[in-house]
Amino acid sequence: MSDSSNASQAGPVESAGHPAAQNLERALMASGHERPEGDVCPICFDLIELPMCKHSKTNVCCMKSLCNGCLLVARQRGIHSRCPFCRTPFPADDPSTLAMIQKRVSKGDAVANSFLGEQYFHGFLGLAKDLPRANELLTEAAELGSLDAHYQLGNAHYFDKGIEEDKLRGIHHWQEAAMKGHVLSRNVLGFVEYQNGNYKLALQHWMISAKMGYERSLNNIKEMFKRGQATKEQHAEALLGYRDAVEEMKSPQREEAKRLGI
Repeated sequence: MSDSSNASQAGPVESAGHPAAQNLERALMASGHERPEGDVCPICFDLIELPMCKHSKTNVCCMKSLCNGCLLVARQRGIHSRCPFCRTPFPADDPSTLAMIQKRVSKGDAVANSFLGEQYFHGFLGLAKDLPRANELLTEAAELGSLDAHYQLGNAHYFDKGIEEDKLRGIHHWQEAAMKGHVLSRNVLGFVEYQNGNYKLALQHWMISAKMGYERSLNNIKEMFKRGQATKEQHAEALLGYRDAVEEMKSPQREEAKRLGI
């Protein structure tokens, strides 16, 4: 298989039969069925296809994620060296890029904090790899509301990626993001439940993320069906929901961008 504050306080530390754990489970399954506002392209106002890193680009001038279809249209209209959304000239090099990001960080931009945290985590843009600084920025981004930061912190803590290993804290972060519609966090929670043998909960998580248009979750359900862990009806429901979600995210411009390899 591929991989609110009250809920945060309850967390996964309680046993499955504990009332707090049951309340958290209900909250997880009842919320986060709609993707967040940040997943919408600010130009065409349509949800960006998943995974977003493949179908969009985040411009550091405004920290907006623009879908490939709108980027293609901008190029066709002669907009090459400026951001199609805010019209700011693109930075010429890594120092200029960092300056733009840090300007947004200084204004308390959650996306910018998360973005800069990732640069420190990997040592990109000419920065020395600095995991404590990355953790600091990602934590601040999560506090400011960045769901991507919650997801990255979840990965770092759960999978022991250079930040203190703390699987419960990692799950906390994924739960926070999933309840607000973060698809990758929802999918990885399904992975955790599946690894723990909680197939019913894993299926529930993956049903939600598959219906939001995430192919990896759909494939996980398909594997569960093959193994007799999901019914034919459940697989069909997930497939129909996935197809509906994907269809809503399509546009002629996005299809042309795919054809051109943008």
